[in-house]
Amino acid sequence: MSSPGPRRLSRLLNSTQTLLILAGLALVLALPGYLLAGSGGILVSLAMAALTAYLSRWMPARLILANAGAGLLHRHQAPRLYRVLDELYRRAGLQMAPQLYYAHSPALNAFAVGDRHDGAIAVTDGLLNALSLRQLAGVLAHEVTHLQHGDTRVMSMAAAMTRLTVWLATIAQLTLLLMLPLILSGEVRLPWLLLLGVAISPSASTLLQLALSRNREYQADLEAVTITGDPEALASALTVIERQQGAWLSSLFGRQPPTWMGWLSSHPSPEERIRRVMAAECPRRVPSVPHQATEHSLLLERPHPRRKHHWLLPRRRGR
Repeated sequence: MSSPGPRRLSRLLNSTQTLLILAGLALVLALPGYLLAGSGGILVSLAMAALTAYLSRWMPARLILANAGAGLLHRHQAPRLYRVLDELYRRAGLQMAPQLYYAHSPALNAFAVGDRHDGAIAVTDGLLNALSLRQLAGVLAHEVTHLQHGDTRVMSMAAAMTRLTVWLATIAQLTLLLMLPLILSGEVRLPWLLLLGVAISPSASTLLQLALSRNREYQADLEAVTITGDPEALASALTVIERQQGAWLSSLFGRQPPTWMGWLSSHPSPEERIRRVMAAECPRRVPSVPHQATEHSLLLERPHPRRKHHWLLPRRRGR
């Protein structure tokens, strides 16, 4: 078995980056708060961000998925996928029963909602049609690690801080417009450096939020490889997804999109993700899907989208 040292170092670096980015988001949020109400404004703005993030934890994952038009896949509808999920959940140490949702969309996409206590994974019709079961196991492992580490909750906190930054910056700018006569008459002196920081704070917060998303995607890739013991599965899945979804960027920018596009993306470039996945050290273990597995229809029956009241139903606990 490979040494856990490199993996632990990677986790430490990614965790440190996450904390630094969150600290940066808090600092950017404090700028308009300070301009509006001084040190008290900083405390109020940070308290509002913490309260919003706390309240978001109580939003059921089923409500988000129902609003997205996703339908719950029962075990008899996708038995092979559930067998893979059962094994991935076991390896990740998740105690809740897997719940897989299906979205009728041609896009190649999968996403996790919630955390290790109340979470679910959704996959699109396009993804199921484009990937083999082995490749899907790599993608599902990636989403399982999002649940394992509560990445959805972390990103909800970052999104709340970004929204509050935008709102407070807008209020600050409107306040300056109302005070414009006093500013022109010289009765009010303004700290122009602070004003510049407030002006760029919404853009800075958005860029930090995107950087945090890319950081968590890298970490989820590496953790997925650790769970499956099969880096080729995730790498080949990323290759297929890039081949089918990256064509529109090539049509806009030519064969190579500009470098600055990476700063505006919530996900790292597929090429860098594949490079890191293939370079990652992973424990020697039996892959969650045998390499020689035969391919059959993964869905025996397609579900209907859940109605909005589905989130009121109790969630099944345990296996």
